[in-house]
Amino acid sequence: MAGSPKDLSADQPFADPVLAARLDAIKQLACGFSERIAVVDRNFNVVYANESAWPEERSAQADHSAKCYEAFARREDPCGICPATSLFDSPDVRSVACTSEGEGVACGMHQAFPLIASSGEVQSVLVRFKAAGTAPAVKSDVRMDELIGSSRAMRELLEMIRLVADSNATVLIQGESGTGKELAAKTIHRTSYRREKPFVVVDCGSLPETLLESELFGHVKGSFTGAYASKRGLFEEADGGTIFLDEIADTTPTFQAKLLRVLQEGEIKPVGGNQSIKIDARVISATNKDLVELVKAKAFRQDLYYRLAVLPLYLPALRDRREDIPLLVEHFVAASCARHRQPVRLVPPDVMQALIRAPWPGNVRQLQHYLERAVVTTTGSELRCKDVVDGESDGAGHDLRTVARGAAEQAERAGIIQALRQTEGNRARAAKLLKISRASLYNKLRAYEIGDL
Repeated sequence: MAGSPKDLSADQPFADPVLAARLDAIKQLACGFSERIAVVDRNFNVVYANESAWPEERSAQADHSAKCYEAFARREDPCGICPATSLFDSPDVRSVACTSEGEGVACGMHQAFPLIASSGEVQSVLVRFKAAGTAPAVKSDVRMDELIGSSRAMRELLEMIRLVADSNATVLIQGESGTGKELAAKTIHRTSYRREKPFVVVDCGSLPETLLESELFGHVKGSFTGAYASKRGLFEEADGGTIFLDEIADTTPTFQAKLLRVLQEGEIKPVGGNQSIKIDARVISATNKDLVELVKAKAFRQDLYYRLAVLPLYLPALRDRREDIPLLVEHFVAASCARHRQPVRLVPPDVMQALIRAPWPGNVRQLQHYLERAVVTTTGSELRCKDVVDGESDGAGHDLRTVARGAAEQAERAGIIQALRQTEGNRARAAKLLKISRASLYNKLRAYEIGDL
């Protein structure tokens, strides 16, 4: 491999401003961590590694320049297969992980993330290593603030939130509508050192350009018609805390240019004012659109994208984390019952299966609304499939109704077969056990094509 650690400046290893900003953010995050973190370029040079990552024999050395395979795997030549190298040729891949089965790679890599330059190319990777001497993690239910999930995608997301929370770097949260982007932003704020300061939410897509500028930056008296008094902007209101810019993709090019200057200079200028005001507010933005595609289409400023996406996070769609649905259902049902002063409802297995199999185009928000409506509009100790889908007229409701009906029929068929086996095929006794008439049982046997057992 070409290249040498001596080619890199210890103080400024990246000439690219975007990579330099990302490396600064990683250093802020990782310097005090016991978790082993490193940044490696495509030539296997260690661009940065926190003290925890270096072997004991190197920890006392001032100069940590090395190849990653030398420092972490104690090899003289590059490893035969490194999953991280695939990121350099696949910029659309968001992360790679070393399998937990077997011995894994020699360096102990757990996961790697691409670090993309302003050119759009992957020039280095962020590597997280497995903790030395620890047993493999056991899958368990996970909850952080209001984010809930035990799926692999959610556990990785929560780990990243823990990692980025105390940084001052900007965070860009991307995901479909209803996946919980604002909850993720709140979780970052509430787990950071800024938690006692304001968390200010701005819906950029709902305000026209002039009003959005006035809301964010403030204005002075007389700066425009109706400005009868000076007003502090939301950036000032968020001083010391976090400002969350939702639907950032819906802003105009003019506003994007002004926001870029705020991020670069760390100061705002009120509308109609001459004096700049220094601000200390962490910026978290979110969008349900693909900003990379918008940048390619020149519908969003590339330089602003890289300023916003120093720490990018992706929220998975609910259809990609179906194993989390039972956890979410239990949480939403319990919360709705408490909020509406009703006894806690049970969710039978057939209803849960219907919910797990439903498409959920509206993601977690849609699931929450379905369950809350079911709790409010029905009585009884259990929620039934009909309760969950009743009253829906849109396509999603029909899809869920179809899934619910299929799940109910599958559960009923299994119940009939079990009753026949318990009664050794005696249909009269099976009908009594199922609390239905013999005629109904015969009809169901024909409908479900159940013969003699």
